[in-house]
Amino acid sequence: MALLEDIKKSTERLSGWQRLTSDQIAGLLRQCKCGMFRFGGDGEIPNHPRWPVIVYWNAIQLPRTLDPAAVMEDLFDKNGWGDSWRNGIYDYLHYHSRIHEVLGVARGDAKVRLAGDRGRTFKFRAGDIVVLPAGIGHQCLAASKDFLVVGAYPQSGTYDECRPDADEHDWRVKSIAKVRRPRKDPVFGASGPLLKLWKPKR
Repeated sequence: MALLEDIKKSTERLSGWQRLTSDQIAGLLRQCKCGMFRFGGDGEIPNHPRWPVIVYWNAIQLPRTLDPAAVMEDLFDKNGWGDSWRNGIYDYLHYHSRIHEVLGVARGDAKVRLAGDRGRTFKFRAGDIVVLPAGIGHQCLAASKDFLVVGAYPQSGTYDECRPDADEHDWRVKSIAKVRRPRKDPVFGASGPLLKLWKPKR
């Protein structure tokens, strides 16, 4: 599925097919519930020392006439979150220590555990968007056959992939603390809740 989605993405980018204007994207956004979830470290998965995971439940309409992955990509790109990809979520526990990540569910549904073995399991569906601060463990436990996610990253930060490791924990925590707050919320831009919930360290 990843290869097929990569081909579709490249075709859409080159042809301009099904790409949306800023006004069209704004018209697809819903007034949605915003969930905020804080997780402490467990000695192997650091999670984030200050900032919560943000979940926008049923945040955006995904009309059948449009490619839902392209809708998510355009939304994130409009708000300065790029380097997007299309795939599922890895079925092993991992996190990023040098960058934040947004995950938008374009199709299907999945059970995803956040924050490691002592964390919490969520059911995410098409239209849900999850914003993960650096350090938050995530792992797909089960998914529908058509499950598709679009991931993207803010301009500041460097992609890395870390696995649970007690020996690396302390220096990964230091790395996580250095990752700057994004300039915009990936869904609601400069006026989004992220900028209020992720307060800079004083």
